[in-house]
This record gives sequence, C-alpha cells and structure tokens, in this order.
Amino acid sequence: MRRPFRIVPFPWPQLAPAPLLLVALLLACTAFAAQAQPSTADTLTRIKERGYMTLGHRESSVPFSYYDDNGQVVGYSHEFALKIVDAVRRHLEEPLLVLRLVPVTPENRIAMIRSGEIDLECGSTTHNSIRARQVAFSNTIFIIGTRMLTRRDSGIRDFSDLSARTVVTTAGTTSERLLRRMNQLRHAGIRIVTAVDHHESFDLLERGEVDAFMMDDALLYGELARAQSPEDWIVTGTPQSFEAYGCMMRRDDFVFKRLVDNTLARLMTSGEAERIYRKWFMSPLPPSGLNLNYPLSETMRELFRAPNDRPFQ
Repeated sequence: MRRPFRIVPFPWPQLAPAPLLLVALLLACTAFAAQAQPSTADTLTRIKERGYMTLGHRESSVPFSYYDDNGQVVGYSHEFALKIVDAVRRHLEEPLLVLRLVPVTPENRIAMIRSGEIDLECGSTTHNSIRARQVAFSNTIFIIGTRMLTRRDSGIRDFSDLSARTVVTTAGTTSERLLRRMNQLRHAGIRIVTAVDHHESFDLLERGEVDAFMMDDALLYGELARAQSPEDWIVTGTPQSFEAYGCMMRRDDFVFKRLVDNTLARLMTSGEAERIYRKWFMSPLPPSGLNLNYPLSETMRELFRAPNDRPFQ
C-alpha cells in the first residue's frame, strides 16, 4: 500500500545571539551559492560522470548527416563523429559508454552546444569567424562552394540570372545571409523564400513554387539523390563563397578539442578519410541508390594531407 504523504515538523533550534546568527547565515548562503554555480568540469569529465555522450546530428543533410529508410542516422560527417565517439571511449577507458543521438536544426545547433545539451555536433555546419566567437570548431572535415540548383530548362546559369526570380534557401544558414546580402547590394529584386530544412527547400523547387535553390554545392548534389527525375536538374552558378565544415563543441575546452582534432587528423593522413569520402560521394547512396559522382577536389586532397581548423571567412 502506498504510504500517505505527511508533513514532518522541522525542529527549529533556539536562535543564537545576533552576531553568531548573522555569521551562520552568511556561511550558509556562501555554501549554497557555491553549490548553485554551474559545473566547470570539462566535457570529458562530464561525459564520464554521467555515463553517456550526446551527439547532435542533422536529419536531412544528405550525404553528410541524415536518416536512412530504417530511421538510422548515416552520412559522411556522421562517420567522422562515430570515430570521435570511439576515441572518447578509449580515452575514458569506457568501452560501453552510451551514445545519445540528438537531432538539431540550423537555428538551434549553436545554442544547444553552448547550453551543454549536446557535447558535439557533426553535420554540415560552416566554420566562420562569427560563429567561432560562440563555439569551437574541429579540424575542417569538408570544403564546399555556395551555388544553386535549378531546372535545366530554367534559363538560369549564374546568379546574375536571378533578377525578379524566386529563390529558396534553408533558414539559418550561411546561404541565407549571402543571398540576402547579394539581393541588397545588386538591387536584384529576388524574392527570397526560406524553408526549415534542405528537403523542404528542394520540395518547393521540385513543385515549381520557386525557380532556384541556393545552398552548399555538396548538399545540392545530395538533394539530387532523392529527385524523381535527377536528369531534369543542374547545379550551376559561380560559387559565392567557399566554406569549411567542421564539428562543433564548446569553447575553451582545449583537452576535448585536442582529442577531436587528433582523431580527425589521423583519419585524414592515414587514408581512412578518403575511403569515407568515396563511400558517400562516389558510391550509391542509401536509400535512393543514386551516385553523386562528386570527385575529391584538389582542395580536399590538400586538407587530408595537412589537416587544419582554419575558416575561410
């Protein structure tokens, strides 16, 4: 039988003389304030204490981080993330350390790192100097150019062709900032539409509600992987920026960042990173089976030879 709730009277002690009581209250408040402060423990210590690691991932950034037909997270960036998780397990000597996967969006991913809701995020996040004031970035895992996807018969071949056209981009991304700046500086009269994720952006394009989809070129090729008629579409336009993708973590945690960077550097210089690249950019993608045929660029080869965490802007 469940015991009834009851209130136990608190045995108040007799009050001490005023000076002594004041000292006691001050000591108690100091102790309480110390306990109320957030933990200053580093990421690895927090992971070990709670017994699990939280990894932020994207839901529809093909081929970097997305769900397959079985609801499993897969992708190029996700493979790097899992290698980092294995390195954390070895470092902590916790081979059975639990991994918790947490979906993130462009709008909330930085806030979730800063708040400690996730320990690491590996998807398609651009490393730039503005974001680096809020979070830390790993060694670069991918380098992209910002271009656009449109119908082959649309008449759009470069960004100068977008005047008075409707263009979609994913909200909270670098591409949205670039597109708005371009529209303002060139007085192009572009009608800008934003979507919650890359899938929704491409759906708007495929339904004919917009004329072009501006985003990182590798992500645009990823959307082709699920197009009903891939031959109807073309990735085009002079790149408006080159950007470095990295994994995000909290700032000023030098021990954790060193572990992450060393893990990525070993993958790159050993040839393992190139194998991962070929799997996701030059082989049939799950679940569609479409091959992006996106060869490793000389810029990426140089990155794999000499890993670094330098942003482009």
